[in-house]
Amino acid sequence: MTTAIAQERQAAELTTRQDGARVIVEPKGDWVMEAVGRFDRRLRRIESETDPKDLVIDLSGLGRIDTAGAYLLGRTLSRCNEPASDSHFIGEHQTARRMMGEMRERLADCPEDEVKPRGVISTLARIGEGVEDGLKETVESFAFFGRTFTTGLSVLMVPTRMRWTSTIHLMETAGVDALPIISVLSFFIGAVVAFMGASLLETFGASVFTVDLVGIAVLREFGVLITAILLAGRSDSSFTAAIGSMKMQQEIDAMKVMGLDPYEVLVLPRVIACVVMAPLLTLSAMVAGVFGGMLVSWWTLDISPNFFLTRLNDTIDLKHFLVGMSKAPVFGLVIAIVGCRHGLQVGGDVESLGRRVTTSVVQAIFAVIVIDALFAMMYLELDI
Repeated sequence: MTTAIAQERQAAELTTRQDGARVIVEPKGDWVMEAVGRFDRRLRRIESETDPKDLVIDLSGLGRIDTAGAYLLGRTLSRCNEPASDSHFIGEHQTARRMMGEMRERLADCPEDEVKPRGVISTLARIGEGVEDGLKETVESFAFFGRTFTTGLSVLMVPTRMRWTSTIHLMETAGVDALPIISVLSFFIGAVVAFMGASLLETFGASVFTVDLVGIAVLREFGVLITAILLAGRSDSSFTAAIGSMKMQQEIDAMKVMGLDPYEVLVLPRVIACVVMAPLLTLSAMVAGVFGGMLVSWWTLDISPNFFLTRLNDTIDLKHFLVGMSKAPVFGLVIAIVGCRHGLQVGGDVESLGRRVTTSVVQAIFAVIVIDALFAMMYLELDI
């Protein structure tokens, strides 16, 4: 059988003939990779010695052709003003001219890199590009939030459309599974705040105010901020990676073909899971942070747990706890929106996925810190 196939193949040949001023190149047989290498030097000589407008290729005797053969023949006409013109071809072939055109397009010389200005102008240009990109990202994030909000309203009108199974599963993976790391880290944050407060306040004979410092710092700021940053690094990246991998494998396109809305199937459950679980995780972070501060106070200042809790209850207003808890749902919403938006913008390659995951985490942490600063200024103006 192998011998029969070999006999069906036609040996590659190359001849030339003169027709007036025209030089006609006649490729014959099968111009495939393993057979055409020997014609490279000869074709280069023909190309260099002949006026480009006089080159003609006769395709009538050409058999099979692959990209290697198409490259050699197409290169011969590369110096012509119109290499795809009918004036440069004789005879017909089913695929030769199309393949030669595609090879020319893919092997076209890349334009030289634009020389960018340096110094102050370059610095200002980069700053301007950064500001423009930041404004664009902000507008796109608000647009994505608006689309998610309208999707939520439409689902609220028909509750049976809600994906409760996936929502509960995401609450477990994004919330319950994050509880140990958030509690442990908040415990040490509370311990560090108490230790620094004890070292500083003890020199003024006011070590008892360490309780107030731990209570206000953990309940008002550190508990919710540590929770949001860990969610941004843990859950936000997983949202982007999960949705992005589905985008790469064209699963989201398949959803659209089936009549399913990706915002309803993928985005809304993640948003609800983050908004619901963020306050619960913040509460656990507050408890762990206060517990860590209490242990350090007991160890370094000999403040008993009973006295610590009593003073905490007497001196720390409930408003500090409510301020911290009021931020948690907002942070959860921002983290979910950023993660899902970048997941849906992943391209078709792994590099795009990695770039989007990194950008998603950075933007989520940046947004959390900026919003926390806005909350701080707002509550300061409201004297809360």
